[in-house]
Amino acid sequence: MNTILLQIPLSTDSLNTPVITEKTLSIIDLITSGGIGGNLVMGTLGLLSIFAIYILIERFSAIRKASIEDDAFLKSIQNFVEAKDIEAAKTLCRNTDSPISRMIEKGVNRINKPMTDISAAIENQGKLEVFKMENNLANLATISGAAPMIGFLGTVIGMIVAFHEMASAGGNIDVEMLSKGIYTAMTTTVAGLIVGIIAFIAYNYLVSKVDKVVFMLEAKTTEFLDLLHHNE
Repeated sequence: MNTILLQIPLSTDSLNTPVITEKTLSIIDLITSGGIGGNLVMGTLGLLSIFAIYILIERFSAIRKASIEDDAFLKSIQNFVEAKDIEAAKTLCRNTDSPISRMIEKGVNRINKPMTDISAAIENQGKLEVFKMENNLANLATISGAAPMIGFLGTVIGMIVAFHEMASAGGNIDVEMLSKGIYTAMTTTVAGLIVGIIAFIAYNYLVSKVDKVVFMLEAKTTEFLDLLHHNE
């Protein structure tokens, strides 16, 4: 377990030389040493960090699945369309679980209708697929902004505790008396910034992955529309 070393002078020898001893303070002790207010803030930040990591893992898995390019599927659709076997194309789309298959299915269902209708149907389905991929990303963005503010709230609470102890001390102020407030102020700020930074990086990373998938879907649906146009 990571520890923080505190050097505390305990006594002096005959030459007035301070004798230094080392006292260890674990990270868990540091986190939980901020009193009720600090512990509440740290608990909230802990929950937000777990939620952020869950969103990152769950969305990464979903987006990676959506980004898989199934060349065999697209080739089969092309063969079915060229052979005018529309029912086979519909069946293949229904049996394939991917954003591109659902988008192409909308187009296949409207074959023999104007190209504008086909394009509009594919575009509408594409918006639904993008919405699914972006699910919970807004929550991740919220965590990236809220976590530092919650950490700063803990800082304010810690300073209030510190000043309250100073006011109640009647002039007899020592470091130990102020330690809880100082611990709360420092640890909550650091924790809030760490959670916020992780959530911010995760959000931007996932957004970039979604953009790549959207570009891929647009390219594949354009190929499909070109195929329909050449087979009119």
